[in-house]
Amino acid sequence: MTLENASRENMKIILDGLADKLNVVNRTLMDPDDYDLGKYDELKFMYDMVQQKGSLSAAETQAFIEELRTVRKN
Repeated sequence: MTLENASRENMKIILDGLADKLNVVNRTLMDPDDYDLGKYDELKFMYDMVQQKGSLSAAETQAFIEELRTVRKN
C-alpha cells in the first residue's frame, strides 16, 4: 500500500491510522470530508511522524491533535 498519492481513500487510511495511534475516542472528528485534500501532504507528514514514534506521551498526543485542528476545514 502506498500513501504517496493524495486521494480521499488515502486520506481516510491516514486519518484512521492517526485516530488509532492518538487514541481518538470521537471518530467523527476524523471524517475525511472535514479535511481539505490540498492539506494531504501535511496530514501524511503527521501520519509518518506518529508511525515512527512508537508510543506517544500525553503532551505529544495533545500536540498532534492541536495540529490536526489547523488542517481541518472550518
